[in-house]
Amino acid sequence: MTHEDDKMPFTAHLEELRKRLIRAFYAVGAGFVICYFFKETLFQVLAHPLISAMGEGDKLVFTGLPEAFFTYLKVALLAGIGLAAPVIFYQFWMFVAPGLYQKEKKLMIPIVILSTFFFMGGALFGYFIVFPWGFKFFLGFASDTIQPLPSMKEYLSFAAKLLLAFGIAFELPMVITFMARLGLVSVDFLKKNRKYALLLFFIGSAILTPPDVITQIMMAFPLMFLYELSIIGARIFGRKPLDEDLEEAVKPEEAKGAGDE
Repeated sequence: MTHEDDKMPFTAHLEELRKRLIRAFYAVGAGFVICYFFKETLFQVLAHPLISAMGEGDKLVFTGLPEAFFTYLKVALLAGIGLAAPVIFYQFWMFVAPGLYQKEKKLMIPIVILSTFFFMGGALFGYFIVFPWGFKFFLGFASDTIQPLPSMKEYLSFAAKLLLAFGIAFELPMVITFMARLGLVSVDFLKKNRKYALLLFFIGSAILTPPDVITQIMMAFPLMFLYELSIIGARIFGRKPLDEDLEEAVKPEEAKGAGDE
């Protein structure tokens, strides 16, 4: 079956997108309901790096009457998104799948597993490695006359942005390998533009992380490693040059012709 046979009208693409989004929303909703029963525990786990960096006896506060309630709701939603991540990635890649060849569609399940792995790995890296350094930096501005009073709402917003940023950033190998599979980039292109990628990593890290050099480096360095991993992935799974594809297509015909003789 060729790509021409698989072509879908624009309205069919929109209907397919709607169907995938609805399924992803259902998964997030189910994850939210499950996580809501553990909302207090989940927030305590999320706030542990900050509480550990604070002084003895210091606590998080809430400055508005409904703030704690809505913060717990948002924590349950954030955890629900993490719980539904495999379904979300599956729906995304299945939406892309109609544009792939049949042999490429067989890789969907491994791609979903790896996408979930890299996303959760990025979030865990931010939680266990970056959070302690970042919070120590911010709390370091405290003095005898200045006392930090972080609120639940502000902390959740800050932590959620960082966790999502690291999770998405760690999808770099999957994105680049997929682009290489589609023929949009090549190994030579990735190697040639390594220095520009490095510059973009540091710029992105400066935007996404707290404004201290340590946390910026702690995000940029993993991205450099993931970029090199992307080159390996592009070398293994990237689309071969046209002449190599033609050679592979001709070899079976030659072997068949030799057998007939």
